[in-house]
Amino acid sequence: MKNIIAFAGSNSKTSINKQLATYASSLVEDATVNVLDLNDFDVPLYGIDLENEKGIPDNAKTFLEHIKTSDGIVLSLAEHNGAYAAVFKNLFDWMSRIEGKLWNDKPMLLMATSPGNRGGASVLDIAKDRFPRHNANIVEAFSLPSFGDNFSDGKVANNELNSDLKEKVKAFQNSL
Repeated sequence: MKNIIAFAGSNSKTSINKQLATYASSLVEDATVNVLDLNDFDVPLYGIDLENEKGIPDNAKTFLEHIKTSDGIVLSLAEHNGAYAAVFKNLFDWMSRIEGKLWNDKPMLLMATSPGNRGGASVLDIAKDRFPRHNANIVEAFSLPSFGDNFSDGKVANNELNSDLKEKVKAFQNSL
């Protein structure tokens, strides 16, 4: 049985991206899913002076270990002002100081959602450009627009979008 991690690039307690990541990961067959919450991996704001004085925070090391010991990653990024949420970017920065190629070539289903009709398209574009430079193996990418209209009862309610997501999950699963 494969071991995958799922998480949102958000620290919202009611994160729509965590809901999407949880749903998508539940579609992966024959896998143990560990849904991570960035609130459990608090790290101080990255700065070189802080790193030199105190070293790398344990929570950054622990999160990176979750990546390393997984067989795959389901990640849904929150979009704040067209880019990563600060909480995700900060953790990403700390982990990249431990190991520059932090994604470890793990198969990744990369997603985003938002209340708007672009579904986090800007942050997806940034991640699709940036993550491979850190050894990401992005198997599929999925954008869910208008979360409030297209997601309910813990799943994608729009049949066309749900079918698209299921196809992408299947491709991700086949890459594990």
